[in-house]
Amino acid sequence: MTAPTAAAPPGPARPRLAFHLPPALEAHEPPEARGLSRDAVRLMVARGDDGEPLVHSTFTLLPRFLDPGDLVVVNTSGTLPAALDAHAAAGTTGGEPLVVHLSTRLDDGRWVVEPRRPARGTTERWTGAPPPAELALPGGASLTLVEPYGPARRLWVAELRTPAAPLAWLARHGRPIRYGYVERPWPLAAYQSVYATEPGSAEMPSAGRPFTAEIITRLVAKGVGVSPLVLHTGVASLETDERPYPERVTVPAATAARVNEVRAAGGRVVAIGTTVVRALESAVDRSGAVRPLDGWTDLVVTPDRGVRVVGGLLTGWHEPEASHLLMLEAVAGEDLLRRSYAAAVAEGYLWHEFGDTHLLLP
Repeated sequence: MTAPTAAAPPGPARPRLAFHLPPALEAHEPPEARGLSRDAVRLMVARGDDGEPLVHSTFTLLPRFLDPGDLVVVNTSGTLPAALDAHAAAGTTGGEPLVVHLSTRLDDGRWVVEPRRPARGTTERWTGAPPPAELALPGGASLTLVEPYGPARRLWVAELRTPAAPLAWLARHGRPIRYGYVERPWPLAAYQSVYATEPGSAEMPSAGRPFTAEIITRLVAKGVGVSPLVLHTGVASLETDERPYPERVTVPAATAARVNEVRAAGGRVVAIGTTVVRALESAVDRSGAVRPLDGWTDLVVTPDRGVRVVGGLLTGWHEPEASHLLMLEAVAGEDLLRRSYAAAVAEGYLWHEFGDTHLLLP
């Protein structure tokens, strides 16, 4: 598959969780800049037992809430410095500067990209006339916008030409994608999990950011397994009701086997992030077993579809009416999700990639 097709918008949208997110609850900087270690962010534990209260804790105590025989599955995709300054190539119209976000590398070497306008120290969505088709990039690289990708016409399939290997060139000329709530740039290291092994995500799979080597050691010492997979995430700035588009995924044979063993023994499979839910649920066969997977997934997990493998989810806090909230509802149920989010706002939890965490154990 060289250019997975972005899905069309669905029919009538299922209602998503709506709430007011005060600006004060947006995390503007990494916890390290707030005087905390990365594992000292807050953790809310939400259990599905009738009458079980929500538990307010810290991420350092995560092992306390998991049981021997449980399995934690992590996404080891590393974050790319995927934001690039650009301008119209010589001899083309449209001299307005722009920023290009590299989103997804296709099997044929082309990229799905998002052109954006610089605005107030960050970027905003491109509107109006299409951006210039021929773009000049730093360091002698160039980009050709070939055709729109998906019905929203926000993303483009593009040909990227670099004077060196793309990852080496990106390391020198790119920077992490940053949105308006993050007030100043941070180095790429701030956007990496400690277990990242394979660069490929446009934006950080942020649920795993608070992990440290010590926490992983304590999980293993307690008898909680840790297994990897890879799902390279694209840009997160989806339009309203725009379906998540295909992403590259690898579920190794060893991870698939371990998931099946844990489930057969009655343990929980706890996904670290929505990317892991998407990957694992994409690898389930008709019998309910997880199989190795190396390819693309266009699966959208909703309450109507449900989950077949995942028994728990560690995630961040998602914006009002975000598409990810449908996945959380599929895992936890509507009531537990609503109670969690109401408590998170009331208790001042912090949102976004540098914010606090949410452990759903339905």
